[in-house]
Amino acid sequence: MAICFLSPVKPISISPLVHNKNPPVFRCNFSLPTITTEPKPVFTSVRSFAPATVANLGPGFDFLGCAVDGLGDFVSVTVDSSVHPGEISISDISGTHASKKLSKNPLWNCAGIAAIATMKMLNIRSVGLSLILEKGLPLGSGLGSSAASAAAAAVAVNEIFGGKLEAKDLVLAGLESEAKVSGYHADNIAPAIMGGFVLIRSYDPLELMSLKFPEGKDLFFVLVSPDFEAPTKKMRAALPAEIGMPHHVWNCSQAGALVASVLQGDLVGLGQALSSDKIVEPKRAPLIPGMEEVKKAAIRAGAFGCTISGAGPTAVAVIDDEERGKEIGESMVEAFWKEGNLKAVAMVKRLDRVGARLVGSVPTR
Repeated sequence: MAICFLSPVKPISISPLVHNKNPPVFRCNFSLPTITTEPKPVFTSVRSFAPATVANLGPGFDFLGCAVDGLGDFVSVTVDSSVHPGEISISDISGTHASKKLSKNPLWNCAGIAAIATMKMLNIRSVGLSLILEKGLPLGSGLGSSAASAAAAAVAVNEIFGGKLEAKDLVLAGLESEAKVSGYHADNIAPAIMGGFVLIRSYDPLELMSLKFPEGKDLFFVLVSPDFEAPTKKMRAALPAEIGMPHHVWNCSQAGALVASVLQGDLVGLGQALSSDKIVEPKRAPLIPGMEEVKKAAIRAGAFGCTISGAGPTAVAVIDDEERGKEIGESMVEAFWKEGNLKAVAMVKRLDRVGARLVGSVPTR
């Protein structure tokens, strides 16, 4: 397996726990494994968390995404002498009812795939690891469930060996998982690891740009998830093979406006751009019962904008006030029931500015 070594354009260093002031750009060049000398474990066990994500953000299909606070997956990793050196075992999967559908075979589990990729980058050959996955996100919800598991696993493996890899390397490890589960796209895994808003400037070579939303500005996501499954592969199959030049120009302008609005902290502009996709959302919305009316209900209730989160079926609206967000959520839930005959649950969450991180550890003795 080819391993990418990611070198920053500027001489800056970013880890999943440290964020630099200037927005970074990362480029991926095929080279030797990132770590040549195998590191020793500094912890006997660690526990990590990775947040949910909203991908696409309307016109940013496959190249824009952001992290959402208060929702996500946990992964615990332990040095385990019963596991063959250089390998990983998934000992337990718990959490949402969807966790029962997940394989404990690390080669067929998004957390396992990312953990293996991280171990290879670290050149781990002397110890084996066991992994426990705690799912906080349902499958097929449009909230980056697979990416959250992959991000948490990559961070946990990295941290148990002293955090030798940087965030850009962990994104690549997560992409190994995403490529096998839902496709080679980083608009979930990059913000899950890096936090905040992330722009994928290029896939070949991979280039990531962190978009800094101004501190002190309130941004709330109204997330309304209906009782309906929208598999990513099915939703991607609905997309047009070709698009006309007018729609191309329109979506490019809206994506540019969205990025500018994020950097300026302009929530009204962000919401307008979020709602303006003319390529992907028009094909996917009819596949989610009631979605078109849910979007209208959100706007009528005062949301700055509304679109489909990722591949759906979760609808996401943006607002600057938590209480207003709750009212908007109620209107969206009602619309799902009236127009789509679907029960739905609404949540109001802030932007996660940190990304995947360590939440607990036991040091070696």
